[in-house]
Amino acid sequence: MKKEDPIHLSKENVQRNHDRPRPGRLFVVGIGPGGALDRTRRAEEAIAKSTVVAGYTRYLELIRDLTEGKERIATGMTREVERCRMALERAEAGETVALVSSGDPGVYGMAGLVLELAGARGSAVPIEIVPGVSAANALAARLGAPLMCDFATLSLSDLLVPWETIRGRLEAVAAADLVAAIYNPRSQKRTRQLDEAAAIFRRHRPGTTPVGVGTAVGSPEEQILLSDLDHFLELQIAMRSVVIIGNRASLLAGGWFVTPRGYKV
Repeated sequence: MKKEDPIHLSKENVQRNHDRPRPGRLFVVGIGPGGALDRTRRAEEAIAKSTVVAGYTRYLELIRDLTEGKERIATGMTREVERCRMALERAEAGETVALVSSGDPGVYGMAGLVLELAGARGSAVPIEIVPGVSAANALAARLGAPLMCDFATLSLSDLLVPWETIRGRLEAVAAADLVAAIYNPRSQKRTRQLDEAAAIFRRHRPGTTPVGVGTAVGSPEEQILLSDLDHFLELQIAMRSVVIIGNRASLLAGGWFVTPRGYKV
């Protein structure tokens, strides 16, 4: 039986393979709404495994206790594409990187953008999405159980989505009698959108419908307020607030905001 010839690698091939950087790993981590108690163990372990941690400057401050001795890449608002690209490049160079988002990275976070960029550049870096407690879920827990039945999350920011599209979605959610969790309700430059949203919901639901507002949920500055559809606009609502508007069945039970699932009580 003829023996196969051994495979010989030239010095050039060996050196080329040695010099080629091995892909590292990229974690896209949800750190929860703000406080350490709302972080998951999986999120903390992903950050612990990473040598580089990237994120919006304020989010990195929230996890300073987890990033000692690690390289931190901090960028400001509106620089999300740059932040995600830098995280991918560092992972492609062989490092283990954690890219952090507040709440859950798949709910208005960085998960989608990272996956789009990785696909567009044909990146071979292993990517792991680490879920987190979203601001809507954290606020719902503080209020009671407003998301017990069908609900939708919507963002009123028209920076990336045209307002006409957002308005159409608000109309559809209100008409379908879904509980609505509204992100980015107001900013210094954007004030009328929440007024329009309230008017849309008032056309479909009574003014006594419960509404909960949470600002900086999970942080030391947390503020939780309970109102109704006719009066919630009188509350202090900002960019860091989340607003939950009940459906026609939502009610207050012993001071708790509840959307009944349909059980006989």
